[in-house]
Amino acid sequence: MTTTHFTGLHTVAVPVDDQDAALAFYRDTLGFEVRMDGDLQEGFRWIEVAPPGAAVSVALVAAGPDQTAGVDTGIRLATSDAAADHATLGARGVRVEELLRWDGVPPMFSMRDLDGNVLYVTEISVG
Repeated sequence: MTTTHFTGLHTVAVPVDDQDAALAFYRDTLGFEVRMDGDLQEGFRWIEVAPPGAAVSVALVAAGPDQTAGVDTGIRLATSDAAADHATLGARGVRVEELLRWDGVPPMFSMRDLDGNVLYVTEISVG
């Protein structure tokens, strides 16, 4: 049996209609750091952003006919304080949904970026 040599997950692509506006949102509103921003070839800009210290980044790729913006990304962001981030992001005008609190489940909520892409935020206890 042949096996792979995968060692982790590097980047998840999120389609956006305006890469500059998306970059500003992820950097300035969400506090992500820019890991890469460059033209890989004419007309193909690659932007990678990530929460500081995160192993996995988000690539803000230009939306097109085969990859439209406004999707449920399935991305789960980890936070140490979901309630505080929910309040902070809501105050910054981010479209946040209800903060969910269920017995035995960490607090969580979903939010949308400028293009309507859905991201999820889950409180992860450290230690």
